[in-house]
Amino acid sequence: MTDAPRIALGPDAAPDWLEEAILEGGGQRVDYDQCEAIVWGDASDVDGLRSALEQAPQASWVQLPFAGIENFVDHLDDERVWTCGKGVYADPVAELALTLGLAGLRNVDRYARAAAWSAPAGRNLIEARVSVMGGGGITESLVRLLQPFDCHVTVVRNRAEPMDGVDDVLEADRFADALPGADLVVLALALTPETEAMFGKNEFELMERHAVLVNVARGKHVITDHLVDALAAGEIGAAGLDVTDPEPLPDGHPLWSLPNCIITPHVGNTPEMAVPLLAERVRQNVRRFATGKQLLGLVDVDAGY
Repeated sequence: MTDAPRIALGPDAAPDWLEEAILEGGGQRVDYDQCEAIVWGDASDVDGLRSALEQAPQASWVQLPFAGIENFVDHLDDERVWTCGKGVYADPVAELALTLGLAGLRNVDRYARAAAWSAPAGRNLIEARVSVMGGGGITESLVRLLQPFDCHVTVVRNRAEPMDGVDDVLEADRFADALPGADLVVLALALTPETEAMFGKNEFELMERHAVLVNVARGKHVITDHLVDALAAGEIGAAGLDVTDPEPLPDGHPLWSLPNCIITPHVGNTPEMAVPLLAERVRQNVRRFATGKQLLGLVDVDAGY
């Protein structure tokens, strides 16, 4: 490998700042048929990436833009190293998860809709029980943010390995055990066939009637109709959703009118937040690729995330 690795950037409409990140990382931009690696800048252009890979069979590394790679799972292979935005957006997404959780616990959702003075309501996050689905970067950041609140934190992840600041770690097949008693339940995990529709009627029945559900992962983790029913019936206390199924959530959808539901339009990281973070990830990985170091944000091809 040369000191200036040959990197192809796609698709054609990829933003200029991605090319700048490649160059600042010490790479040179080339066409697909000459490249050693591909930096892909459009999470929705699956056909475009497939075409790029066909033109670049010699490419040994592919950088995808977001942490969620479900659109590309069918094209992952063992012949290349795949990386994504895993961990890049952890801090801003965790910050929003905390925001939505506090808003739900402290009744801000209902107060914000009120047109007159109302009775006091709400619970503390201080010393609350928090259960987080997923053990990746978002969860690590959220656990740090929760430290001043002295919460009891349970994390559900694929491997029950200890985590700093976490009281209990459960394996994924025990996720239902983390629901009873939890004041706040946060979804911060990858979307896979195993985690799709993992929250429905049965799971909401296990949750406390005051519990707040926060989803900053993917809308398809939750059966939306069952969530509407649980919120309307007071089966759970509130929901804070940065992601929905379907997405965008259509005008007039019942979730919009529920007083105990806050919806944000998938802004866990806005473009203003994301651009410098992803640019730095690309710069670092180009440098690492040039020197043969392990890349950041490695995709587990078998697990699909």
